[in-house]
Amino acid sequence: MGRNYKSDKEKFKEFDNKLIFWQVICIAISFVIIVYLFLIMVVDVKDYREQAKRQRTAKKFVMRGAIFDRNGIKLASDQTSYDIFAIQEYYDHTPNELAAMLAPVLNMNKNKLAKTLAQDEKVIAIKKDVPRTLAQKVSELGLREISLDKRNKRVYPQGSMAAHVLGYYNPNADVAAGVEYTAKDKLEEVEQNVNLEQTRDGDIIYEVDTDPEATTSPLKGKSITLTIDSAIQHICEVELNKIIKEKKALRGTVIVMNPKNGEILGYAVYPSYNPNNIGKATLTQLTNWTLSDVFEPGSTFKTLTVASAIENGRLKENSKILDTGKIEIDGWPIKNYDYSTRPYPGSIDLYYLFEHSSNVGSVKVALSMTKNEHYNVLKKFGIGEKTGIDLPGESRGLLLPPSEWHKSTHASIGYGYGVSVTAIQMVAAISALANHGVMVTPHVIKYSPEEEAVKVKHVQVIKPETAQTVTKLLTGSIGRSKSPVNLEDYHVAAKTGTAKKIIPGQKGYSGKLVTSIIGYFPATNPQIEIYVVIDSPSEGEIWGSTVAAPVFREVALQTARILNITPDKVPSQPKTVKAIKKKQPETTNTKPAKNVKKQNS
Repeated sequence: MGRNYKSDKEKFKEFDNKLIFWQVICIAISFVIIVYLFLIMVVDVKDYREQAKRQRTAKKFVMRGAIFDRNGIKLASDQTSYDIFAIQEYYDHTPNELAAMLAPVLNMNKNKLAKTLAQDEKVIAIKKDVPRTLAQKVSELGLREISLDKRNKRVYPQGSMAAHVLGYYNPNADVAAGVEYTAKDKLEEVEQNVNLEQTRDGDIIYEVDTDPEATTSPLKGKSITLTIDSAIQHICEVELNKIIKEKKALRGTVIVMNPKNGEILGYAVYPSYNPNNIGKATLTQLTNWTLSDVFEPGSTFKTLTVASAIENGRLKENSKILDTGKIEIDGWPIKNYDYSTRPYPGSIDLYYLFEHSSNVGSVKVALSMTKNEHYNVLKKFGIGEKTGIDLPGESRGLLLPPSEWHKSTHASIGYGYGVSVTAIQMVAAISALANHGVMVTPHVIKYSPEEEAVKVKHVQVIKPETAQTVTKLLTGSIGRSKSPVNLEDYHVAAKTGTAKKIIPGQKGYSGKLVTSIIGYFPATNPQIEIYVVIDSPSEGEIWGSTVAAPVFREVALQTARILNITPDKVPSQPKTVKAIKKKQPETTNTKPAKNVKKQNS
């Protein structure tokens, strides 16, 4: 069978068909490419223009808002500074030439600067933290090889004042503490952020829609106002530092708060630091121990014990308790601090309990309640819970559930042991006694009415009658004592405390003491609450009444003067000169008790 050979005509026709096919394919591909390029370059379906724009766009430098005290005194603000660098690949001058131009402006040694500029580095640091005026002079030199890096520096014009309230802010590491941390979002919030297009060298690209004013005016976050009063804060810090030095104490705090609205007017913490020199501060100085550390409050806690018993109907204002001077619970002996001078006080009232800080009386008050009754009221007071203060690092404290209470535990809680609190927790709890049984969230930031409704809680923790009774008892006990807080012009409701310190990480107590006092005034219309804690004093007589109470007195008097608080104690006036000779006018409405000694608890 022979082969079928194609003619030349058939071969050419087949070739033409293939050629036409490939031509159609090439035309189709070319058409697709043209359409694709049209969509990319003209229609920009993949937003390449926007992507390119984003590559050369940077958010405008934002300065943090300032922080003011309640009277408009500036406590923190931003300061713009510059770091000056040399970029070696852009050198148009020799190191010696650059040094000759820069040294006079930067007040630097010319030879040393020339050596620095001659380093074999891509980017050479010349000088850091240069103020705006000096940076402007460098910029006016028009040196292409010199780069100015704008940076943000936080400054605190009042130095160490209210350091633990303000905290600090490190823009380089974006690390903050205190209000600088909790109010971060607001301090950095701007009405409208400005995005600028820049070249690779950082120069602004001006387009038709670029706002020249927006490129030159710095963006600034919102400022905030604190509840702190700088005058009261100063008094708190001065008096705290004075007693710490005098008594050679380990640490301490003075907190002043309005119990009606939770606004903290003064908040001194020792040890402290200067937020302008944060790098020199130790961890101990940086830590706000009044929020993070817990301690057994001692006798100041007796106020909550009595309040719990009255709230549960176990006590009344005129109730009597048999104080035997000492008592044994589950094999543990408990006795009054003044047992050696008052071995058997006998039947005492609640005024005596507070005035002489009776441990036995407090134990019996605690045990008059069931464990659940006592626990539930303490829980309402916020013991074992965070207060919600607008500062970071708050601890919950420690209040064991009643199922874990032994009789000795229950008894110990009665006079301030077996329970651990933070300083701010005690301030919040006692504020309820001064505010008709309503506990208000402590706070250091002034809020708008809308913000306050969310962030500041008002909780009725005990009946108003209970709060009124405890206030009357505390006021009466101070009024008939020789306590330093028995003020001439104001009725004061207060309780001192002296507690042994637990050995950290171990069982048992050390030889150190925590002295304290907490109270409020004027007792008829409380406007100021003060808590003083002095930890581990080691000089002189160490009691709440001898260490913490004098600080309370001075802070109270100065605060009353600053706020112009109206006195609520009116001394009786003699009718005639003859009457003065017979009887000196009393300064209180309560008759002093006979043979009263200094309150030492």
